[in-house]
Amino acid sequence: MRLSEKKITASLKRHGYKLTPQRRAVIGAIASSPDHLTTTALYQKVRQDHPAIGLVTVYRTLDILARLELICELHAGGSCRSYTIAAPGHHHHLICADCGEVIDFSGHYLTELEARLCRETGFEIEGHLLEFIGRCQDCQRAT
Repeated sequence: MRLSEKKITASLKRHGYKLTPQRRAVIGAIASSPDHLTTTALYQKVRQDHPAIGLVTVYRTLDILARLELICELHAGGSCRSYTIAAPGHHHHLICADCGEVIDFSGHYLTELEARLCRETGFEIEGHLLEFIGRCQDCQRAT
């Protein structure tokens, strides 16, 4: 289950951020989409109702929402990123290289791996991102 628009705005207030009309528009656009949206797609969607909004405002809002873990950022190869409302708990992604389908999954076993890596290397892990790129079942059947 994803966070609601109401919970996201409440969290922003709790963290001292103003709820400007532009921020509300970005949050609304992400919340209303069941799919991951690229920054460009999100910008175009928000501009339909707020034609004066700037691309920098969209980037800044996404940065705030990502830092607060209110949205999920997907790194789908290269510098292309897309966003969706975060689901509770840490999760990872399976990404179809052909059609772009994204499947979320959680991996509790990674906590053990993280702890082992810290012990063995002395590295202090602050977070992680795991994405598998491949082909979904539909795309496999199509060939």
